[in-house]
Amino acid sequence: MKHPPAQIHLPTVLHTLMVLVLISIPISNAKSMIEPCSSSDSCSSLLGYILPYDSELAEISYRFRINASDLLAANSISPKTLGDQIFHAKAFLRVPISCPCVDGIRRSLSTTYTVQAADTPDSISAGFGGLVSAEQIRDTNGINTQNPLMSGEKLVIPLPCTCFDNVNNGIASVYMSYVVQRGDGLGSIGAEFGVSTMNLVAVNGLGQPEVDPGDILSIPISACSSANLNWYNESLIVPNGSYALTANNCIKCSCGQHDLNLRCGTSGIATTCSQLQCKGSDLFIGDSHVNQTATGCNITTCVYRGHLGGKIFRSLANSSQAPCPGNQSSNAASPFSFDPGVPSIAISPSPSQSISPSTGALAPMSGQNFNISSNGRLLVTALSFSLLPLQLGILFLL
Repeated sequence: MKHPPAQIHLPTVLHTLMVLVLISIPISNAKSMIEPCSSSDSCSSLLGYILPYDSELAEISYRFRINASDLLAANSISPKTLGDQIFHAKAFLRVPISCPCVDGIRRSLSTTYTVQAADTPDSISAGFGGLVSAEQIRDTNGINTQNPLMSGEKLVIPLPCTCFDNVNNGIASVYMSYVVQRGDGLGSIGAEFGVSTMNLVAVNGLGQPEVDPGDILSIPISACSSANLNWYNESLIVPNGSYALTANNCIKCSCGQHDLNLRCGTSGIATTCSQLQCKGSDLFIGDSHVNQTATGCNITTCVYRGHLGGKIFRSLANSSQAPCPGNQSSNAASPFSFDPGVPSIAISPSPSQSISPSTGALAPMSGQNFNISSNGRLLVTALSFSLLPLQLGILFLL
């Protein structure tokens, strides 16, 4: 079971026409995970949304009452593409929502919907991808024969969410609510989202490893956390394969699909950012300076440390690494791994001469110094170097 990625498509048709072609999912006996709670805190959560019809980015954001930039971040779409994109029907999107404790259970009530002339509770449910049932819409809003839907009426849309302390089997996780589709099984769902069948059974309290169309599963998505990064006055958890903008959009923190290391650097989209350079160096947040020695590399990195009241905190961090970038003589863990969400690195003797990642890279000789910047360019400052074949798998900075 593979859902096609979100993609730009032709303009959407009229709302009333779209309602006529929706395929309803039977949810009268649907199962859904409900998490009891007693505190007033909230957590970051996700909705697995399969578009029922072509929709503009602005339409989807407005439908769920979220920022368009947050929707792009959750789906690892460049923030520089913000505009009037149209996503194709059946595309799968991760929708970020806040998950508070309401009346003793976790659920989101921040989404509202304005009733249109042709709407019914069933068509509204279908418009939200079955994440809310027609019955839930009626119960939450007191809709009945004496109080029918009225055009222009504003409804509260109760959406499912879970927190479970943002942990799954000891790993930082963000939980996503997913509507089971026809043809789905726990095995295929787990394979798509990287979760074992037994884990899905345990998280959702299933007596048997079976699901039906319309059931809503809580799926743990492993995430990167700032919990152990010594940040000041800020905590951040980012699902793998996505990013988050923070510090007034000045900082972009990404979580790769192949590891759970949070990488933060300058976003390049905000125009009023200051305090991005580490004191006592020419490094900006996310940049590194590498000094190669006979035994490995000494790496100095300008790291993000949180923000408060417009002030961005950062500091220099030192570490040792072996082998150095471009050194394939050892099987030890490399500081570089392939990640489509991280800029590629080209090693060059000058800014005007770079080596294509597809053909190779210049590896510095012992005693050389070079800088790695958050924009993905690695510059060698020594005059001599050797050309080594460099696999694509080590061309990306962790």
